[in-house]
Amino acid sequence: MPKTILITGATDGIGLLTAKTLVDEGHKVLIHGRNPSKLAAAAEDIGGDIETYIADLTRMADVHALVAEVRKAYTQLDVLINTAGVLKIANPKTEDGYAARFMVNTFAPYVLTRGLLPIIPMDGRIVNLSSAAQAPVDLEALHGRKQYDDMGAYAQSKLAITIWTQQLAKELGAGPVVVAVNPGSLLASKMVKEGFGVAGNDLGIGAGILREAAVGASFAGATGRYFDNDSGAFANPHAAAMDHTHSADVMNAINEAVAKLG
Repeated sequence: MPKTILITGATDGIGLLTAKTLVDEGHKVLIHGRNPSKLAAAAEDIGGDIETYIADLTRMADVHALVAEVRKAYTQLDVLINTAGVLKIANPKTEDGYAARFMVNTFAPYVLTRGLLPIIPMDGRIVNLSSAAQAPVDLEALHGRKQYDDMGAYAQSKLAITIWTQQLAKELGAGPVVVAVNPGSLLASKMVKEGFGVAGNDLGIGAGILREAAVGASFAGATGRYFDNDSGAFANPHAAAMDHTHSADVMNAINEAVAKLG
């Protein structure tokens, strides 16, 4: 049965290819982007049954506006795929003084997910883009009071989204399914080219596993789990995500930050 699916960060890379894959299967896909011209180009490239939504995920007001737009248009959203993320960014701090990578990679998808939960059914799915790059979270960095280099901040933000994936799954219980996915290391995305200066591996590797996580049978009972596409299996994330004290501290910090951001 066709699903209604929202994909953030779908103007290029893995988000765009995942959107194409799901549209080709007959699903209704809503694509999000920050740049209006890139979003229009992506829509034309994908074709099929899609809608476009604009939001700058470094701004919490835009995240709330995106929630409102989707909920105004739909009473049910079957799948949310949070693929939007940044590694390199011109301004490492948001206008609110927070680290931009934590804002886009951790806070924005958390608030978006919380806002859309009332229209995601029990058998729906929330798919969060994690990474093989994960590092223990420095709470001072999460609150914008300490700066790390591109990869240091990125790896912490990806552990943080993996942690809130696990915790939200515990809170929700039977459903909807909430999973974190490492789509594969060094795939041929803009982020990899900018961050590592390499062409990267077939992007279809990542799009394929996100498609499976969104609608495939193998993820139906996988809530709270982490899938490592480098090994092709469910696995434990970084050990820090399995540390109950660290996870609790990170969740408290995320909730405090999003409360301050409104």
